[in-house]
Amino acid sequence: MQPGPSSLEEFAYDLPPDLIAQAPLAERTASHLLHVHPDGRSEDLHIPDIADVLHQGDLLVVNDTRVLPARLFGRKATGGKVEMLLERLIDERTARVQLRSSRSPGIATELT
Repeated sequence: MQPGPSSLEEFAYDLPPDLIAQAPLAERTASHLLHVHPDGRSEDLHIPDIADVLHQGDLLVVNDTRVLPARLFGRKATGGKVEMLLERLIDERTARVQLRSSRSPGIATELT
């Protein structure tokens, strides 16, 4: 058996945004399943194959996360485009965001 990863950097990889599912498949059984064998080989399977690879005592980790509609687009009064990525809601009128714009909007700039 190969040793496991020793740092978070070993999990880093390129993932083009167009390969990230925005909605579940209509036919859920068509969803892919990555099976990593004890010898390190990986195999692309489908969800119905899960019974073939699970054995008594195996640990099954389920990802129950949800994708939040966190990317917002707006404009400054000058007409310049602004892209915001919502990181966290602080209260009902305040949020922490990452902001991308050709020129940074000033404090108290209204975005629409």
